[in-house]
Amino acid sequence: MNRKMSKWEVSLRVVGATSMVFLLSGSAFSLAYWLTKWFYTRHEVRFPEYIVQLVNWGLGILFIIVLFAIVNLVIRPKQREVWVEMIDALKRMAKGDFNVALDRDKKFHGQFGDVIQSINDMAHDLKQVELLRQEFISNVSHEIQSPLTSIRGFASTLQREDLSPEEQRHYLSIIEQETTRLSKISDNLLKLTTLESEQQQLDTKRYRLDAQLENIVLASEPQWLDKALELELELEEVEISASEEMLSQVWVNLFHNAIKFTPAKGSIKIVLERLGNEVKVKITDTGIGISSEDQLRIFERFYKGDKQRTRTADGSGLGLSIVHKIVELHHGNIRVDSRLNEGSSFEVTLPLT
Repeated sequence: MNRKMSKWEVSLRVVGATSMVFLLSGSAFSLAYWLTKWFYTRHEVRFPEYIVQLVNWGLGILFIIVLFAIVNLVIRPKQREVWVEMIDALKRMAKGDFNVALDRDKKFHGQFGDVIQSINDMAHDLKQVELLRQEFISNVSHEIQSPLTSIRGFASTLQREDLSPEEQRHYLSIIEQETTRLSKISDNLLKLTTLESEQQQLDTKRYRLDAQLENIVLASEPQWLDKALELELELEEVEISASEEMLSQVWVNLFHNAIKFTPAKGSIKIVLERLGNEVKVKITDTGIGISSEDQLRIFERFYKGDKQRTRTADGSGLGLSIVHKIVELHHGNIRVDSRLNEGSSFEVTLPLT
């Protein structure tokens, strides 16, 4: 952020500049006075007082011009040095080198302080963006490489002639699973890119949010019945104006995560309530939980958390990033409250309109 000068700093600069002008002016007129006095005394010249003062003023103004010219000649190279330093920093940034840190407090830099601070801030922000870009590329490469390695390995194994039909079917099913995983990664990346684009428009309409949550729970019945999970629903009848399709992705992702990370015979509770001009949806489970360190980064792209959660279920680490972005587009917020081995609670708050 650019640091604005305080009133005290502005006052000090004004006082400094004014003092410099008075010092140079006083020096110039003093020099004119003593020079003319020496001249008149040396040559015993007598002029009217009016002429003497007029000559003193003329010489004083001349000396002021000369002194200011000398000061300008001394300072100008330093100013040029600062300009060259700033232009060089901008050229380095244009070539992708963001390790730029100009010294704002350096002598002769004071008058360029705000510009120098802006360049430093811009270099810092661009460096952070570049680090995120490199991390993103690394994560995408890793996520894609893993299923590709499996597909290549099992495809090579299938070329053996001594495989039984059962083994062939087993390897083919693994290849199918890995291609599905690749497809989901690609689809999620496309969704995230679309959501983050500035042209993204919300296709909003009024609909019953409680009915949407009920339908998602019913559609997921085979998954939670398979683990013998206990479901508890407390859904207040609420109408909301939002993108039904986008919010469906939010509830599906959060509910499926709750099923995925909750051990067999655990429980999941979904609460929907209206709070003034807002609506709150809370999905709580008795699953494996999330560490406090992971809760700080859980909505980052490709972040999967601790090894226990990674072993429990596969995933690309993009689901919660998509959830976070959709909630953000609806001017809402999402937060997580969790403890290891005790469960997690995701709370989404949205405006009714």
